[in-house]
Amino acid sequence: MELVFLGTSSAIPTNHRNHPALALKAFGELMLFDCGEGTQRQMTRIRMSPMKVKRIFITHLHGDHFLGLPGLIQSMAFRGREDPLYIYGPSGTGDVVESIKKLGYFSLSFPIITQELYQGVFLEEDSYRISCCPVQHSVLNLAYSVEERRAPKFLREKALELGLTPGPDFGKLQRGTPVKVGERTIQPQDVLGKKRRGRKIVYSGDTRACREMVNLAKDADVLIHESTFDASQEEKALTTGHSTSKSAARVAALARVGRLILTHLSTRYRDAKKLEKEASEIFPEVTVAEDFMSVEVKLRAD
Repeated sequence: MELVFLGTSSAIPTNHRNHPALALKAFGELMLFDCGEGTQRQMTRIRMSPMKVKRIFITHLHGDHFLGLPGLIQSMAFRGREDPLYIYGPSGTGDVVESIKKLGYFSLSFPIITQELYQGVFLEEDSYRISCCPVQHSVLNLAYSVEERRAPKFLREKALELGLTPGPDFGKLQRGTPVKVGERTIQPQDVLGKKRRGRKIVYSGDTRACREMVNLAKDADVLIHESTFDASQEEKALTTGHSTSKSAARVAALARVGRLILTHLSTRYRDAKKLEKEASEIFPEVTVAEDFMSVEVKLRAD
C-alpha cells in the first residue's frame, strides 16, 4: 500500500501546494481520495496515469475537493477509456457527475457509476473493505477508512498431517471451502491459523476534531487528518469546521494510530514546521504532507 499526496493545500492553491487529492496504490488498483482542481496535472508530473484510476472517493462538495473531476473525466474520454469509473461521495454527488457529463462538448466513451453514501461499509472486495462516516464540517463531509483483509496463515504442516497433498485442495481450504480426504471432511479452520490484522488507513477530508473521527481511525496504521490552522487559530478552526495541528494530534492519540500525517494546510503556512512541532508535543509520530510525498503504509506496532 502506497500513499501519494497529489495536493495538500486548503481552499486556495499555492506555488507549492495544489488543491486536495490523495492517491492510494493498493490491491492492484489506483484510487483517488478527493480530486481538487489540477489533480490530473499533478498526476502527469509524476507519471501517474489517470487512465488507471478505477475509483474516486469525494469527501464533500466544496469546490477545492472535486473541481478536478471535469477535466479528469474529459481527458479519460479523449484518450479512449472504456472501463467504468466509480465515483463515491455524499448526497449530491450524483447531480454533480450528471452536470459534468453535460459540461461543454465531448463524447463520453465509458460508463460512470456513482454511489451516494452516508455511513458504514459500502465496498467489500476479497482483499479490502472501505467504510465511511459523516464528521463535523460546515457541510456534509465523509471521512473514509480503507482496511486490508488478510487471510489467516495456511498451516501447511498441519494440512500434510491430515493427509492432504499440495495442490488445488490447499487453495480451496485457504478460500474457506471444506475438502474431503477419504471419508473425512477437512474444515478450513483445521488448517488455518489465527485471524491476521491487515493495514488500515483513514482519511478525514475537512472536519473539526471530533469523536466520530476518533472512532473511525481507531487502531489505524496511518491517519491522514486535515490541519488547516495552527493552535493559535483554535476558535477560527471551530467556527469554520476545521482542525488545528494540536486537535488533529489529539485525535491520533485517542485513536491509537501508528502514524499521523497532516494535510489541507492554509496558505499562511509556507513553512509547516510550526504545525509539525505543535502536533508532535501531543503525538510524536507526525509528518506534514508535501505535494508528491510518497508513503509506504506499514503495520503499526501493537
